[in-house]
Amino acid sequence: MSIDIGNRLRAVRIASNLSQRALSKRTGVPNSTISLIESNASNPSVGALKRILDGIPIGLAEFFAFEPERPKKAFYAAEDLVEIGKGSISYRQVGESLLGRSIQLLRECYQPGADTGRVPLVHDGEEGGIVLAGRLEVTVDDERRILGPGDAYYFDSRRPHRFRCIGPVPCEVVSACTPPSF
Repeated sequence: MSIDIGNRLRAVRIASNLSQRALSKRTGVPNSTISLIESNASNPSVGALKRILDGIPIGLAEFFAFEPERPKKAFYAAEDLVEIGKGSISYRQVGESLLGRSIQLLRECYQPGADTGRVPLVHDGEEGGIVLAGRLEVTVDDERRILGPGDAYYFDSRRPHRFRCIGPVPCEVVSACTPPSF
C-alpha cells in the first residue's frame, strides 16, 4: 500500500490553518519545495519531511496515522477551487484534498505561449479534457493536434504528452485524470 504523502501533507497543513508560504517561513524549506511535495512531483527524504512537519507541528508517527475525513461536499463555487499550479499555467482543482478520491477534476488556464515543458509528461492513468476557449496544442507520442473551443482529448497518460497554448489569447480547459496524479 502506498501512502499519498503530498495530499496528506496538504491536509495536515490546511487543518493547521497554514499557507504554504507560512509553513515555508516557519521551517526554512522553500515554498516551491513544499508545493512540489504537495503536488506529488517530489518525494521528500525522511529528514526533509520531519523538518516540514516540525513547523506544523506534528510528529512523523502522528502524520502517518492521520486520516483526514473524506470530504462530503458535493458543490463548489468558483472561488472554492484550489490553485495547485504556478507560473503561466493555472490549475484549479475541485476539492482541497484528493485522499480517497479516484478522479481529479481541474479547470486549467494557459497564458499565451504557456507550455508544460520540452520534456513530455508521463504518469500512470488516463486523462481527458475539453477546450473551452483559446487554442491548445496537444502532443501525444509523435501525434500533434491544435484544439479549439469544443474540441477534446482523451488518452492513456503513460504515453508521453505535452500541452502548449497557441495564439494571443489564454486557453481554458476542463480536464480530468484518474487516478489523481497531478
